[in-house]
Amino acid sequence: MYYTPCRSEPPQNVALMRLIDEQYLKTPFYGVPRMTWWLKTQGIAVNHKRVARLMRLMGLQGALPGPHTSRPHPDHRIYPYLLRGMAIRAPCEVWCADITYVPMQCGFMYLVAVMDWFSRYVVAWEISNSLDSAFCVGVLRRALAHGCPEIFNTDQGSQFTSEAFTGTLLSSNVRISMDGRGRALDNAFIERLWRSVKYEDIYLRDYAHGRDLHAGLKRYFRFYNHERPHSALRNQTPAACHRTR
Repeated sequence: MYYTPCRSEPPQNVALMRLIDEQYLKTPFYGVPRMTWWLKTQGIAVNHKRVARLMRLMGLQGALPGPHTSRPHPDHRIYPYLLRGMAIRAPCEVWCADITYVPMQCGFMYLVAVMDWFSRYVVAWEISNSLDSAFCVGVLRRALAHGCPEIFNTDQGSQFTSEAFTGTLLSSNVRISMDGRGRALDNAFIERLWRSVKYEDIYLRDYAHGRDLHAGLKRYFRFYNHERPHSALRNQTPAACHRTR
């Protein structure tokens, strides 16, 4: 999948999308109006229609109630959010998945990851140049080959509400949990993962090709899982917590 070329955009849009991506990591509650306002404070002449198109292309939405760019398919079932007030005490109680935009020198790609909530261990990941559900289902199947969580949490994006994705979970007897509309922060642990991978690898490397991106992310996630201490884990690595409990 990573041999496919990255999605291309005019250079001015690539630069603008990079700025939007960096700001969204800091303020995920910014929807189109606030992001447009922020860009104008940076001296960038842009209107809300252009920002809306780019944020939609990036798969971004504000984390507060209101109009959103990430929507479930109208024919797909939406499952309730099961994690409110739940204490996560061990690996494989809850896994989550999310997709993020990856800026590159001449365009962009998408990255999906499956992560264990307790240990923060990245169970499986993949990149793609499209937001079709097939690459998310493929990553899910790879993750389930390593174990089976009690609950799997996602947002309401069409990739995760698709019958192929939910059917794979149900056939493995996994309970499905979905964030409330406009509640991107319900999946806060994986949002922190995106900040780490972007600031510690993607932004620094400025990858030019999908092959280079895949090789770099393979190296980074090995480091993240097995070498990088995590403050929430009392400075243990995700792999140590995932393996020893």
